[in-house]
Amino acid sequence: MEPENTTQNKPRGRVVMLVDNGVKGDSRVQKAARSAADAGWDVVLFGVSPDGEKHSWKVGSAEVRLIPKPGPLNPRRHDMRRPLFRRPLAYRSPQVARYRVQAVKAWRSDLSFRQAAVKAARAGHPGRSAGGSKARLLVPRVSSKVYSKWVALRARETTDLQQRRSMLDARLDRATTALWQGLMKQRSWRRLTPNLWDFELAFAKHIDKLKPDLIHAHDFKMLGVGARAAVRARAAGRPVKLVWDAHEYVPGLPPRHGRWLPGHVAWEKEHAVFADAVITVSPALAELLKKGHGLSQLPTVVLNAPVLSPGPDEVAGAGPVPDLRELCGVGPNTPLLAYVGGINPVRGVETIVEGLTQLPDVHVAMVSVPPGKPYAATATIRKLVDKLGVGDRVHFLPFVPHWQVAEFVAPADAAVSPLHHLANHELALSNKFFEYSQARLPQIVSDIRTMSEMVRSTGQGEVFRAQDTDDYVRAVKAVLADPERYRAAYDKPGLLEKWTWEAQAEILDGIYSRLLPDRPRIAAQPSGSRADARA
Repeated sequence: MEPENTTQNKPRGRVVMLVDNGVKGDSRVQKAARSAADAGWDVVLFGVSPDGEKHSWKVGSAEVRLIPKPGPLNPRRHDMRRPLFRRPLAYRSPQVARYRVQAVKAWRSDLSFRQAAVKAARAGHPGRSAGGSKARLLVPRVSSKVYSKWVALRARETTDLQQRRSMLDARLDRATTALWQGLMKQRSWRRLTPNLWDFELAFAKHIDKLKPDLIHAHDFKMLGVGARAAVRARAAGRPVKLVWDAHEYVPGLPPRHGRWLPGHVAWEKEHAVFADAVITVSPALAELLKKGHGLSQLPTVVLNAPVLSPGPDEVAGAGPVPDLRELCGVGPNTPLLAYVGGINPVRGVETIVEGLTQLPDVHVAMVSVPPGKPYAATATIRKLVDKLGVGDRVHFLPFVPHWQVAEFVAPADAAVSPLHHLANHELALSNKFFEYSQARLPQIVSDIRTMSEMVRSTGQGEVFRAQDTDDYVRAVKAVLADPERYRAAYDKPGLLEKWTWEAQAEILDGIYSRLLPDRPRIAAQPSGSRADARA
């Protein structure tokens, strides 16, 4: 790790950013850190180490530090208590059950070995002393058999209990969850999701050591960490400012178990009041945050727009933008749709594949292959592709750097966003929406609220009913029949200029400047000349 006093002489002050991931896969966080540093702030971005080791590198002039986050509070309390009333025969924990099962197997294996040693010795082989007579081993063998059945019974009880408890949605679980919510209100996360303390305990000392002027907390988990650091600093006489960057609508997230959602909602509720400014990713989410937390001001929208001019460190070592149509093996006259993003059951990729059976000349570029291990759902989609006999028209392609996406997909005839109806999808204006726009592609989007409203208002594409393959086919045919009609929407003065990260960075710096008015704005000082992504 580098010394803590890096770039102390910068004129605008120190910004500490916080995120609960490994940074490299989070383009919004990287863009925010880089642009803030370019604007003259001394930026240190803390993330979570994926391997328990400390890591550090630069994103432009901003420093990234990944911190190990042990998880000793991850186990649930009931995992450490004997389930006396719910399953009295179950072991205290699955670990104990596994130990007992293995131990009794070892005992029986040893008895078998001892009996075999006697038999082998009678045949003239060495090792009689390791064995035991049949009569001598009778009682241990019977005992081990009985004990093995007892252990197996208790192990089954333990497994059944764990399966029943895993989602914490049994009647007793729901009752205790409601009890803690009623008794502790927004403080109930301490009982429902105590593992959130692990973030606080991992990051607190690192934040305090840097003595930031402003803390920028990305998303809900780091809101609490940032709020607590700000409170400590304020109590010590340092008026630290806190910016909360809300990426998602927490009540709309899919719960991992029955206590996950109420616990995280309570965590966010308790700490939102400490924020000096709130920013978020769409106008719809801004309205929900204002209402849900009783904010005095509507959060400022900072869109997930693409970078048009990446930094020299980003383009260093990167190859030229690949030729999309060449990778797909199709010529300029073949209808080609582009889809960029992950593959999972709620992203609607099945609709794209099923639609190809009614669009015999259309090909699809699935820019969905991450480095390393592929998405688990990709195998399911490949099976569907093979089943429908459209494998020659579906092209699975690797991701490209975020600053290359717009130029990479531009040769397509249209882009598709087939998201299903989920609370956070309804509020989203995703990275891909703006990347497709910068590519000037007509868009075919499902009727999730915010994105469909935008497409209808600008005229840049067609909307179809989510998970309705026939309606999707109708929208595709309409766009391919007259793509220039939809591309013309991008000629509106100022539209695409507003949908860039460069424009959003000005909004973000304006918030910092408002919170710290004694730190005058200066001309951007990037760490070298910016490269043009479209050059």
